[in-house]
Amino acid sequence: MPWKELSPMDQRTQLIADYLRQSLTVTELCVLYGVSRKTAYKWIDRYLHLGPAGLDARSRRPRHSPNETAPEIVAAFLEARRRHPSWGGKKLLTIVHTRHPRWHLPGRSTVCDILSRHGMVPKKRQRRRIGHPGKPTSVILAPNDVWSADFKGQFKTGDGLYCYPLTVTDGFSRYLLGCQALYSTAVAGAKPVFTRLFQEYGLPTRIRTDNGVPFATNTLARLSALSAWWVRLGVLPELIEPGKPQQNGRHERMHRTLKAEATRPAAGSLPAQQRRFNHFRTEYNDERPHEALDQLTPASVYEPSPRTMPTKLPPLEYPDRFEVRYVSANGGIRWNCAWVNVSIVCAGEYVGLEEIDDGIWTVYFGPLTLGRLHERHMRIEDEYGRLTRHKV
Repeated sequence: MPWKELSPMDQRTQLIADYLRQSLTVTELCVLYGVSRKTAYKWIDRYLHLGPAGLDARSRRPRHSPNETAPEIVAAFLEARRRHPSWGGKKLLTIVHTRHPRWHLPGRSTVCDILSRHGMVPKKRQRRRIGHPGKPTSVILAPNDVWSADFKGQFKTGDGLYCYPLTVTDGFSRYLLGCQALYSTAVAGAKPVFTRLFQEYGLPTRIRTDNGVPFATNTLARLSALSAWWVRLGVLPELIEPGKPQQNGRHERMHRTLKAEATRPAAGSLPAQQRRFNHFRTEYNDERPHEALDQLTPASVYEPSPRTMPTKLPPLEYPDRFEVRYVSANGGIRWNCAWVNVSIVCAGEYVGLEEIDDGIWTVYFGPLTLGRLHERHMRIEDEYGRLTRHKV
């Protein structure tokens, strides 16, 4: 018999009545009424000392609040907030102290609590919570099924500048396709590296990465400018779960070797560090036997992809049953005379929409599912994050 089936007062009264009959032990009463022994003894003790009045609910507010802010101080902060609605607690403290230097004023957090209790703090804007597809499930059976890419942790070279090594390996052969020293993780530096690799080795089926820049963002399907370009080329992005680098374990193991043999100590400059990476890559691919390959070298196992990189990006194509919409420069589409946000990453591209139920459409960017458009809300929900929102 849980508490919610009766009012709290009725529950306490029945518990005390059964206790006075002495037909059940306190433990049995706790099981019967779904309460703890501590709660049962609390109400029994109050009844024995105060009678039925002891069963009334009591306020948890302390009887005395010696640190409670004085009413005139509260009024001063509220008046200051009305005059300056955009000012925060710190500025309001300054102005009230200037006007009343003899007052003993509370801290900034207390001022913020006062404003909040009086409804003078606007609610923060809400945005969609973007989910995650979960653990990668693709099976690696041949070269170029899955490439892995990552930025090995940055470090300073001898000239004091940071080096961000971008590494790309083939998941089947462990072949180190590229190891490029860059000045940042920005897409402007990473995209030329992938362009060169695609031109030299062809296109993989998928590229597996973590959720960092420039591989993913906090938009629908975690699509980034770089991964959107991959999709245009016919390469699917594949993300590992946040905080689980072991899902890209083959690549991480290579990073351990790279760190030990090519970055300790760091070279004197970025060009010098790149020469070290080039030497490491040659040795790793052509000379170093790999245990997972039965002591073969990665170069003896790897074969370039038959899928060559096109000279011009092919258009995204959708089945005839799809509705196709152009994504404007602000990242939205027109739908039923209304504007629906998609993603700024898709600006200038076309998305396809497939109706799966009345008023519900699955939204695609090429073969990649972005989410579902609910005409009732006129908003696209992430395929994994639903319509849940969180504060920012």
